[in-house]
Amino acid sequence: MVSPILNRRHFLSTSFATAAAVALSQGSALTAFAAEKAPLFKISLAQWSLHKAFFEKKIDNLDFAKIAKEEFGIEAIEYVNQFFKDKATNAEYLAGMKKRAADHGVRSLLIMVDGEGALGDADETKRQKAVDNHKKWLDAASTLGCHSIRVNAQSSGTYDEQMDRAADGLSKLTLLAEQQNLNVIVENHGGLSSNADWLVGVMQQVDHPHCGTLPDFGNFGINRDKDEWFDFYKGVELMMPYAQAVSAKTHDFDDARPLVTVNTRWKKEFDFLKMMQIVTAAGYRGYVGIEYEGTKLDEYAGVCKTKQMLETCLAELSKS
Repeated sequence: MVSPILNRRHFLSTSFATAAAVALSQGSALTAFAAEKAPLFKISLAQWSLHKAFFEKKIDNLDFAKIAKEEFGIEAIEYVNQFFKDKATNAEYLAGMKKRAADHGVRSLLIMVDGEGALGDADETKRQKAVDNHKKWLDAASTLGCHSIRVNAQSSGTYDEQMDRAADGLSKLTLLAEQQNLNVIVENHGGLSSNADWLVGVMQQVDHPHCGTLPDFGNFGINRDKDEWFDFYKGVELMMPYAQAVSAKTHDFDDARPLVTVNTRWKKEFDFLKMMQIVTAAGYRGYVGIEYEGTKLDEYAGVCKTKQMLETCLAELSKS
């Protein structure tokens, strides 16, 4: 005859094992369900979308997070250093920016940094100076809780010389960024940086997980005055394996083709849905930043229109 105590122990151990198995199964199911329901991408707002209003002092940099949330329902933002350039080392001011974002439930993603020298300067002393100039923006990004600073890969010389020089400056800056668990990301932003083949070559030369790209849908003008452009779709596709942010550039809109944006000055256009198919097919699941630069709509209307386009793309892509 089996002891009642042993029977009870067997019952309890079996019950606990069964309960654990059920819990594990339910947990796995919930995890799988959550992963299945996670959005393909999230929408952020680049500060440059409102650059006219900021430059004209109609709105203040400290109110950017509030505007993103209350005017557009957007909960993640991308700063531009031009709008608080003299505050990069002002701890009190940066603390105020951080608090404003937190108060409105808005996440600070990155700082777009311009005007701090060419990271691929042909002069090694000037190149190092450019690296040094960017340090304060790494500190500011860390204070604000950003994951990256966006930089430019400006250089001069031959194709290969520029690649070597840009890779050198970026490598030095990336090692500094790594110390703060930050990333240095490069936008296609004119010159050879708008040649995606060249920029990918730079990324391969730097070869560091804290250095990546920020593909901008519309900035593929290598030499716009000579009408020299890199293919928009191919450019984004090549840059996506290194992407740590994405910039959804819009200019003006074609109402007859609701997902097409048109740069009337340069007579260039692209299909947003096709762009977002490329982005999501690359496995990117991060934020896509609205960056409106149009002239026919005011900045607020342009941001709303771009957000609508992205939401339409999200709905279409989520069907598959």
